Amino acid sequence: MTRAHDGRRLTVVAANRAAHVLGLRPGMPLAHAQAMVPGLEVAVADPEGDADALADVAAWCLRYSPLTAPDPPDGIWLDVTGCAHLHGGEEAMLKDLLGRLGRSGVTASAAVADTPGAAWAVARHARDPVTVVPPGGQADAIALLPVAALRLPGETVAGLRRLGLDLIGQLVSTPRGPLARRFGAEALRRLDQALGSAPEPITPVVPPEAVQHTLAFREPLLTAEALRLAIGGLAEAVCAGLERAGLGARRLDLLFERVDDATKVLRAGTARPTRDPRHLARLLGERLEEVDPGFGVAAMRLVVALAEPLAPAQAAVPLAGGAGAEVDLAPLVDRLAARFGAARVFHVLPVESDVPERSARRAPPLADPGHAVWPSGLPRPVRLLAPPQPVEVLSVLPDQPPAAFSWRRVRHRVRRADGPERIAGEWWRRDGERRAVRDYWAVEDEAGQRFWLFRRGDGADPATGDLTWFLHGIF
Repeated sequence: MTRAHDGRRLTVVAANRAAHVLGLRPGMPLAHAQAMVPGLEVAVADPEGDADALADVAAWCLRYSPLTAPDPPDGIWLDVTGCAHLHGGEEAMLKDLLGRLGRSGVTASAAVADTPGAAWAVARHARDPVTVVPPGGQADAIALLPVAALRLPGETVAGLRRLGLDLIGQLVSTPRGPLARRFGAEALRRLDQALGSAPEPITPVVPPEAVQHTLAFREPLLTAEALRLAIGGLAEAVCAGLERAGLGARRLDLLFERVDDATKVLRAGTARPTRDPRHLARLLGERLEEVDPGFGVAAMRLVVALAEPLAPAQAAVPLAGGAGAEVDLAPLVDRLAARFGAARVFHVLPVESDVPERSARRAPPLADPGHAVWPSGLPRPVRLLAPPQPVEVLSVLPDQPPAAFSWRRVRHRVRRADGPERIAGEWWRRDGERRAVRDYWAVEDEAGQRFWLFRRGDGADPATGDLTWFLHGIF
């Protein structure tokens, strides 16, 4: 891409990866670039269009974090504090983000660090496209990077290099007084921002079509009670907007704008679309201990980051004695997910398999079970151990129950036993299961604890198993 520079010549302002391989760089005169690469394809730069596209990408990144912002001309800020675990961790989140961008034809690199300045430097100057700087490791991560990675003006970078200060680590060990007198406060400010000694707030983008409401306070709020009252007012206002739009909230972002220009955020999700203000206020209020108000919260904004259609519904009328009334589990699911994490709340559905560890699957907590029905007959333990744990068993072959077993260095004498229940392997999966056999026993020890044990093999044919015992479940 090119643009007119000082009205007389064209300059390269952007180059793709292939152009970089050929030695072309932004800032190079177009005539020079065309001389180096005959037949070079050139497009006229569109700064306004690029800025709009960058803002669109920043809004798209809201799927990963509620705090995103464009960093012109070619960057995106994401504050992923408290969000990375929702995407499998920081590295997995970055790989997913770059993968989606790559499939859209956008080449990018990304980094996570404690400070925006360190993340900016590493993302643009590290060799790997994905870099995760360990907590507190920003100083080591940027020490060997060029001083240009501090986002300094070109003349400042050139001046530092003339003094032999090529790397950020060299700048850190240089006395600050002479640097400030020669290059001004900007160089030290950028260095402090990268190291975490100076704040660098991010102004997040909010999609204009999102239902949202903001409350600004004359005096900063510090107490949990005051913040809960504000959350209730925000929930009422947002739910009114959702009702006018015929929508229900599925994901909410509550932003706390502190007096020190820092922004903290709570993200909450719902199992079903809802616009019940009391439920949303309670869902967010239960997580207030995660927010540090600092010296006070000057404003709060509640944004519905994800909404789905929700038609008006007739309010339920309680029946006498509660008989026949349908219970809505969505509020309970939302509160459990907010307290323990969405990954820990799920619905267990049966699978057509006799092998115990394959006979169930996890589903979303409010998933429709369809025609899935748990088989009747022999009971199964509430808790299965994954994988089954080996135990030492005293028993008489071939079909006598265990008389005693040792698990985790504790000996259990068996008082009652029921079995055996024989389960054969699924022969179509692999050769090792074609003749495999397990004999299961439900046993109770002298203390009243109940366990589910199995023996590999039938005791007659060595090909069915090696006769070792395992504890597979606890009733």
